[in-house]
Amino acid sequence: MSSTANGPAARPVMADVARLAGVSHQTVSRVLNGHPNVRPQTREDVLAAIRQLGYRPNAAARSLVTGRTHALGVISFDTTLYGPASMLYGIERAAHSGYSVTITSLPAFDRRSMQDAVDRFLGQGVEGIIVIASEMPALEALTGVACDVPLVAVGCGTRAPLDSVAIDNIAGAFQVTRYLLDLGHATVHLVGGPDSTLDARERAEGWTRALRENAAAEPEIVRGDWSARSGYRIGHQLASMPEVTAVFCANDQMALGVLRALGEHGRQIPADVSVVGFDDIPESAFFLPPLTTVRQDFEELGKQALRLLVDRMCGRTAPAARLPVAPQLIVRSSAGRPRR
Repeated sequence: MSSTANGPAARPVMADVARLAGVSHQTVSRVLNGHPNVRPQTREDVLAAIRQLGYRPNAAARSLVTGRTHALGVISFDTTLYGPASMLYGIERAAHSGYSVTITSLPAFDRRSMQDAVDRFLGQGVEGIIVIASEMPALEALTGVACDVPLVAVGCGTRAPLDSVAIDNIAGAFQVTRYLLDLGHATVHLVGGPDSTLDARERAEGWTRALRENAAAEPEIVRGDWSARSGYRIGHQLASMPEVTAVFCANDQMALGVLRALGEHGRQIPADVSVVGFDDIPESAFFLPPLTTVRQDFEELGKQALRLLVDRMCGRTAPAARLPVAPQLIVRSSAGRPRR
């Protein structure tokens, strides 16, 4: 580390980081700028050296030299729901090595609020903006927003008419519904989320596709509001229907409520009714019984969103077809074969 003769150690510089990590000055710069062409182990070595030395790049000086602020804005909405909160976490994780992130949460998505948020970020000199747009009003508001920097939407489904990345909700719902049908259930009942949300719509679409491909009956969708309370209310309705042997809940919180209600009616899980969820929240492995569900790779979602935004910021044209992030079926003990 650089030091003075008689005083305390001087503030470390980039050359100190390069020397400790055993790399070039240019490699350190690439890591700090989030450049994709850096080997994972080299990136880890550089980041470890930065932490050990307590190195802090001079953002103001770098901005004057490069004309770049390395600042990003993220627009979300006021929510504690697992999906949007995890999307935000994934974006922050992806951006931490090369960009600073400022977040603004909106109480409601409308065109005026969205434009105001964009204008505030532009005034702060951000180089790009990511919007977590999991509801239809958010997507509609985005279509009319004037923005002088690249903008990418996250969680807005697979058919959004703008640059976006998303989890493949349709594939996840199809997979879990097909799993229940393959276990021998005649059909699968759906506890859906609010129809105003893109996640709920796409999960219902995947469920419908699986039923139709297997010539299974399509029960009427019963919708909750993503909360365990709404799942509990719906669970009491399902418990009074002896034909129900398999239930797909569009998120794990509603599945928790369904499990509680069915248990109160003496319905055994999975002997009488199989219940599956979607999200794989950290608590789902500790439900009684542990919940079969669909895991979403939010870290990969954040990486793809940042990669797409950086492509746009650097003037690179991203591929026309961007594959959605594939989910994973997590099999536990809340689903089984129906009684004969």
